Amino acid sequence: MEKYLSLSGNHSSNKRSLEGLSAFGSLEELILDNNLLGNDLVLPGLPRLHTLTLNKNITDLESLLDHLAEVTPALEYLSLLGNVACPNELISLEKDEEDYKRYRCFVLHKLPNLKFLDARKVTRKEREEALVRGSFMKVVKPKASSDHVEAPPEHPYTPLPSASRDLTNHRGVLGKCRYVYYGKNSEGNRFIRDDQL
Repeated sequence: MEKYLSLSGNHSSNKRSLEGLSAFGSLEELILDNNLLGNDLVLPGLPRLHTLTLNKNITDLESLLDHLAEVTPALEYLSLLGNVACPNELISLEKDEEDYKRYRCFVLHKLPNLKFLDARKVTRKEREEALVRGSFMKVVKPKASSDHVEAPPEHPYTPLPSASRDLTNHRGVLGKCRYVYYGKNSEGNRFIRDDQL
């Protein structure tokens, strides 16, 4: 009886199917990293599975967590690193530590038996927060309207003059600037006396 199975890095252009896993009813550890499985992932019932890694696979977190709660009741160790659904400031500049905390809280709300999430131990404080606030930590994104789609700007703003944008052209750029001071209390007129005018 197999208790450990690793199917990492099995990319293929064909549709990926995990139907064969139903033959491994006593499976306890399953590694499916970097398989591009997508959001339509369907696992068979694996009642003894306690460790699952799905790094670099999915984008829809909620449907995955609902599915895992149903088919893996003994799950204690879960890793979702590298997925779009797992916010990480190293992968996306728009994400920060607060996004990751909300993500952990939501996952623990859906899967309260987890002991480790993404190689970090689940703390008592996280578990308590998940009980109280976990259902509110779901990140909801507005759906893009098909009626009004903004076209990206042709040339994004740059503070540099256009002559300095060419990386192969290393010339300096020279420009003129004239400063004019108005008013008797301006910085330029402070030390000028009437007889010096």
